[in-house]
Amino acid sequence: MRIFCGRANPTTGSVEWLEEDEHYDYHQEIARSSYADMLHDKDRNMKYYQGIQAAVSRVKDRGQKALVLDIGTGTGLLSMMAVTAGADFCYAIEVFKPMADAAVKIVEKNGFSDKIKVINKHSTEVTVGPDGDMPCRANILITELFDTELIGEGALPSYEHAHRHLVQENCEAVPHRATIYAQLVESRRMWSWNKLFPIRVQTSHGEQVIVPPSEVEQCPGAPSVYDIQLNQVSPTDFTVLSNVLPMFSVDFSKQVSSSAACHIRQFEPLASGRAQVVLSWWDIEMDPEGKIKCTMAPFWAHSDPKELQWRDHWMQCVYFLPQEEPVIQGSAVFLVAHHDDYCVWYSLQRTSPEKNESIHPGRPVCDCQAHLLWNRPRFGEINDQDRTDQYIQALRTVLKSDSVCLCVSDGSLLSMLAHHLGAEQVFTIESSAASHRLMKKIFKANHLEDKINIIEKRPELLTSADLEGKKVSLLLGEPFFTTSLLPWHNLFFWYVRTAVDQHLGPGAVVMPQAASLYALVVEFRVGVSEGCTFLTGPVADPEPLW
Repeated sequence: MRIFCGRANPTTGSVEWLEEDEHYDYHQEIARSSYADMLHDKDRNMKYYQGIQAAVSRVKDRGQKALVLDIGTGTGLLSMMAVTAGADFCYAIEVFKPMADAAVKIVEKNGFSDKIKVINKHSTEVTVGPDGDMPCRANILITELFDTELIGEGALPSYEHAHRHLVQENCEAVPHRATIYAQLVESRRMWSWNKLFPIRVQTSHGEQVIVPPSEVEQCPGAPSVYDIQLNQVSPTDFTVLSNVLPMFSVDFSKQVSSSAACHIRQFEPLASGRAQVVLSWWDIEMDPEGKIKCTMAPFWAHSDPKELQWRDHWMQCVYFLPQEEPVIQGSAVFLVAHHDDYCVWYSLQRTSPEKNESIHPGRPVCDCQAHLLWNRPRFGEINDQDRTDQYIQALRTVLKSDSVCLCVSDGSLLSMLAHHLGAEQVFTIESSAASHRLMKKIFKANHLEDKINIIEKRPELLTSADLEGKKVSLLLGEPFFTTSLLPWHNLFFWYVRTAVDQHLGPGAVVMPQAASLYALVVEFRVGVSEGCTFLTGPVADPEPLW
């Protein structure tokens, strides 16, 4: 059977389906995923191993066999840890077949096939009984179903089902408990990742201000968390408005509920300011006593900042409040953490929750389309006034009063800069209907709907009629394209420049005029994790680091 794999072509900006040979498998895809980052997270591995050893010892001390259920086994690492720690048998569940097949080979390679059974099913489909996948319920539950948001990979429903159908009552659980923490801050930089700010343009006729449409200003934003490396954010970029608040905990050794819930913490702001952003992270305790702890806390909230483990598979969370709220130092308010079975979000309440009928607001959803088209870094780019000033400075050197400009970047404000700086006519290509609708709203809010022409088509399909028979004297691009997953994918602009060459007039200027790509060769120590060997691929993985 032939297999087709989708590959993004950065040259054309499109996804192409490539036919692979019949022996193609997904080992390379797996190796070039976050599995590798997890496998070589020394702190995570050590804490899990210590927790597993302690759990197996507690079961053995009760005179029982240690029967382990490992949900979401991945490579089988945690199952192999359990057997190494003395477990009698382990049932390792993995729903993704290529990963399960890899786990079988890894378990066999490490000599654990007689004590680990890999089950290629979703945990909710696993059966228990004489003819089932497991002959009896397990008494040790091991999982690593967590993402940066803790519950985003379906941990709650998986635990809920496991306790009802797959494990014994009062089983041992590794991890034993998780706690989510939050801290309220004011931060213009972080707020710029969620809202469109007014953009100032100095022209020969005075200052012009590009303003956002009212529906963009009022939009609560994207529903998804923004996971970043908070340790890379300068403390000068935010003002702390609250202490670190433990919002809620989940005890994984007991029955877990995946039902929607909210958790309330009253606090007195440490300073007056504008509540805009909630910073959040979690820790997991591997044992009932809480002596073995793995934390995602940033350096300012870490018990030992010098021992911080760098990891990219688990980071910290930035949540944006639907609208900024003024708070007064010492005047109590209520921070509310809401969650359903997969997502967490926050709200700020001024009155006692018992008296507040809106304590259960729905998950924020973008209704302006800007948050669907622009991701958080893109908002930050557009709001960066220094970056905008650089474009303005460059445009001034090439713009003339008779310039005909063509802007090729998705959802870009360059066309507005060109108009305000005196271009005779401006066209902008928006290849998607979503970007077309958004830019139309922005142009209308700034009374430019009749001044800038939006062309909704791919650059290679551009015709002379689209440009009203005129030749382009200035081709503009940031460049930015929504199809670009990695920085160098924006070299799509190079392809665009060639595609529209027939529409460029004599002496036409292209901006940007050049690009440089830098590389550094490094070597990493990979291949063995906690004494277990793993398959790896020889090809370098393009991994963007925040």
